[in-house]
Order: sequence, then structure tokens, then C-alpha cells
Amino acid sequence: MARALKPPKLPAKLAGRLPNLPRLPDPNEPDVFEEMTLLEHMIELRDRIVKIVIAVGVAFIAGIFLSGPLLELLKESSGAPFDVVSPTDTIGLYFKMALYIAIGIAMPIILWQIFGFLSPGLTRKEKRILYSSLPFVTLLFLGGAAYAFFIAAPRALSFLAGFRTDLFEWSPEGQQIVSFYLTLMIGLALAFQLPVIMFLLAKLNLVTPRKMREFRKYAVLIMFVVAAVITPSSDPFNLALVAIPLLLLYELGVLTSYLFVRGHPKAPTPTPA
Repeated sequence: MARALKPPKLPAKLAGRLPNLPRLPDPNEPDVFEEMTLLEHMIELRDRIVKIVIAVGVAFIAGIFLSGPLLELLKESSGAPFDVVSPTDTIGLYFKMALYIAIGIAMPIILWQIFGFLSPGLTRKEKRILYSSLPFVTLLFLGGAAYAFFIAAPRALSFLAGFRTDLFEWSPEGQQIVSFYLTLMIGLALAFQLPVIMFLLAKLNLVTPRKMREFRKYAVLIMFVVAAVITPSSDPFNLALVAIPLLLLYELGVLTSYLFVRGHPKAPTPTPA
């Protein structure tokens, strides 16, 4: 007869040194707020910045190996060669791309450290909601960057390259093409966080889904202003490439809030005279 396998018993000293797996705070437990001095806040901020720097530094090693293939892909999608003027543009563009890749890889750790620094002032319910949204923040960040890289930037450059070719000779430098891509990627990666922000506002009972729906006419104007800031050029075609996804994301945020948020903000109870 086969014997049942039992997990080995670890010594008390060794078991106490094992790291605890992260878990979401229990909203049913009472909230405990620890008071910290200004010096303690500064020390904690320093420690978290050091962790972010270390994470980006480790990811930068991977970014060096991924920078070449990504620049090749960028060159093919843009359809324009990387003309350089300065002698240092070649290595500068290569390591600039590697740095942005490293930031993208380390983004979950960066967000975790930011949330961890803000968490002492939040209730357990707020912490649970905030940490639960972390995977969606990461996915939307990558989705916005991918949309900019594969759809928005190539189509924008194609439109600009074919605009009035009888008047203009379109020959941008490599530095300008890479900056064009990176500007759109960062801007759209941040703008794609709109559904998560709207969900958090509704989940924390700060704004109701009904109010978001009523605010739609103002949101359209704000989306076009944000698109004008994100878009490197000011032509209507590139503006629409950014504004239309933002409008769809706003509608997604309203729909998500309606589907997953339960209850409405409670009116404050009047205090007895």
C-alpha cells in the first residue's frame, strides 16, 4: 500500500524566515491607521524609490536585448529609415528605447510601490479595491501602448508622409520618428487607464454611474482636448485616432460601473439636535 505523502516540517527558525505571500486586505477586519512622522514618511518614500530604481535597472538589462528587435519592428511599421544627424544618435536611440522598455517591464512593481506608499492612509475596503485593480491597470497600460505602436503611430506617419507630396519632401530624422512613437505610446498607455479610474470612483462611492452618463457631453470635449495634448501633430486625422478610442473607453467605464458597482452613495445622516 502506498503511503500518503506529507509535507516536511520545517524548523521553527527557518519557517519564521520564509516570506509571507501577499494577500488582499479583509474588508471585514477593523481599520487600523498607524501614525507616522514626517521623517518616517521620507524614509519609506526613499526605500520605495530605491526598489523602483532597482526594478528598472534589472529590467534595463532585458531592455538592451529587446531594443534592437523593437527598433527593427518600428522601422518596418513606420516605413521610413532612421536618418541620424548627431554622431551619438545611434547609441542614444538604442538605449533610450531600452530604458522605455525597462519602464514598461517594471510597471507592475512601480505601481505596487506607489500603491504601497499610499495605502497607510486608506481603509481596508479602499486597499482591497485599489490592489484588485492593479492587474487591469497593467493590462490597459500595455493595451494603450500596443494600440499606439501597431495602429495609431503607423497610420499617423503614413498620413503625414502622403500629405501634399507635391509641395513637401517628407524625410524625418530617426530621433523624431522614435520620439513620435514614444509620445503616442506613453500618452495612450496613460489615457487607457480611464475605465479603471471611473470604476474606482464609482466603487468608492465618489461618483455614481448615472452622473458619469450625464457628464458625457462634457467628457466628449475633454477627450478631444486630451487627444490634442497627446497627439504630436495637430491634424484632424491623428486627433481622431486618439480621441475615438478615448470616447469608447469612457463608454466602457460607464458600462463597467453599471455592471459591477452595487449601491449608490449614501446620504449623510443628520445629527440629532
